[in-house]
Parts: sequence; structure tokens; C-alpha cells
Amino acid sequence: MLRSRAGTSGEGVRLGDIVLRNRLVTSSSLLGYGVSDSKFGYGMSPVALLVPLAEFGAVTTRTLTVEPREGHFTTRTDWALHEVPDLLRRYGTVLRGVDGGWINAFGWCNVGIDAYLRDYYPRTREQRTIISLGGFSAEELVTLVDRVNAAVPAGDIAGVEFNVSCHNVNFDFSAILQDVLDEAVPRSNHPVILKLSADHDYVRNARQAAAAGVAGLTAINTVKALRLDPRTGTPFLANRYGGLSGRAIKPIALRVVSELREAGVTLPIIGTGGVRTADDCREYFWAGADAVALGSATWLASYPGYVLAPLRALRIRRMLHAVRGYTPPRTVAP
Repeated sequence: MLRSRAGTSGEGVRLGDIVLRNRLVTSSSLLGYGVSDSKFGYGMSPVALLVPLAEFGAVTTRTLTVEPREGHFTTRTDWALHEVPDLLRRYGTVLRGVDGGWINAFGWCNVGIDAYLRDYYPRTREQRTIISLGGFSAEELVTLVDRVNAAVPAGDIAGVEFNVSCHNVNFDFSAILQDVLDEAVPRSNHPVILKLSADHDYVRNARQAAAAGVAGLTAINTVKALRLDPRTGTPFLANRYGGLSGRAIKPIALRVVSELREAGVTLPIIGTGGVRTADDCREYFWAGADAVALGSATWLASYPGYVLAPLRALRIRRMLHAVRGYTPPRTVAP
């Protein structure tokens, strides 16, 4: 199968209706709401504080819901210095390093769409933004879309991403997906990106998305996973199951992108999972992705590992430079 690729315009990289500054974006959650909201950098990877976020194709927000949601963590941002040990203990119940990656179960903890649009979005106007939205019904997604429409003029952001594939909220999204696509997509004044899961029928979901007028796809969300303490049998995470991300899922994500193209899916795809270098980006482009997102493999480290944050930030800057000047092949033969 030969396939034409998204092109480049004078205003940036155009993936159908989605306009990015370049082909390198950031994944949801790792950079919070796109701006640090405390002196400790709470809600953002420490590495992100050393990188010019406005230079990315787009910065994807933490998934936002209609109402504020604690999830399995917290929405607090007012941590005092003496409370930092408690904050770190909380992190230990929802985020753990594992072989080849990370598992997390934050459970969509967020400040809610209204607080984001009031307190955070105005502070990130210099960035290109993808606003991640999550809900448990078509009605909730419609409400989220309507509130973004009311606050953000068309064209001011790259798009909204529908996160209806998260494992950490213990909900069967397959039961609402078609209703979400039918009801929420037509209402959006902004391009809609559907985030796919490798644990579901992603080819079918992609075809549903295309039929509903979705502008693009993110492939993939985290992979459902479990780790146990071998001495006690206690789950690493408070939610028992979590989402696996990082280097371990890169081959899975590449497979999903490739299989979507082999199945005839022509929507633009943002590939994500295990990206750390420009070579990783090229692999995704060869598999069929039109853009690539940096997630936990780039932004997360063990706490001592953050001492090397300046070096990691330098590597990210170099990757930005390499991808900015890179044009993916216009045809891909599997």
C-alpha cells in the first residue's frame, strides 16, 4: 500500500485540519497544564522546566474533566517545604518505575475544565496547545467541548484530544465511544484527535473516528499493566492496575501505527511511546506516523536521576532541532 503524507504549510506543519509548529509534540499529563504552578514544579516534569515548550509542535495538557477530580492522587498545588516528603509518598502510590518504563494510575486527577481555562490556559498563549478531555459519557464530552469553544477562539489551539481509552479510571469506554463521536465531535470548533489504546480494537475505533469526522489519532495510550511486590504480593500501585509507558511499549506502539496504515486508515497519526531520540522519531515516521509525542521515556527519571535534568533538556533541544528540519517520506510501503 502506498500512502500520501501530511504536508507542510507556511504557518507550520499541517496534518489535515491540525496545525502544529513542527512534528514533535508532548504527550498528555507529563507536563501538567503546560506551566508550572508551584515553586516545586508540581505537576510538571523537572526536565520540562529547562526546555522551551513554545518550540514544540504542541503541548498536550493533563486530561481535564467537567468537575475537579482527585483521582487516585490529589489536585493540591500549595505544598509547603515540610510537606514534600508526603507529596513524594503520594507519588509512590500512583507512579512507579519498572523494567523498561513506568506504570502510573493517577486516575485523571485534575483541576477541572473551568479552572484550567481560567487559571492556566491564559498563561500558555505562547505555546501551541492540545487540550486533553476525558469523561464518562457523551454528555460530559459535549459539555467539555462547549466550554472550550466558549473560551478559545477557533484556530488558537492545535486541537482537543478525546482521552476515551484510559485504563486508570476503571471504566469501559467502548460502551460510550460511538455516542461520544456522534455527539461531541460535530460540536467542536477545534480539530478533534482521538487517543487509541493498544488493548482495544484500535483499527475499528480508528475507522469509527474517521467516519465521525475526527481530524487525527494519537497512537497509543498506555498499556494496562500490573506489578506486585514479590515478597508480599502487594500491588505497586494503589489502583492495583496501571498504565505502562516508556521504552517497553515502543515496539507495541510502532506495531499499532503500522497496522493502522496497513488497514487503510488515512487519518493523521501522532505516534507516542518510548521516544527519547531523533532515531525513535524516524522509526515512527517510517511506521506511518505524521508526528511524534514525547512521554515518560523523555520526561521521567528516578528522583536522583533529575540531577541530570540539564543534560536531558539539552538532548531534547537537539531532538527538536533535528525533527524541525526533518521531512518524513511521502510514501510508506509496509
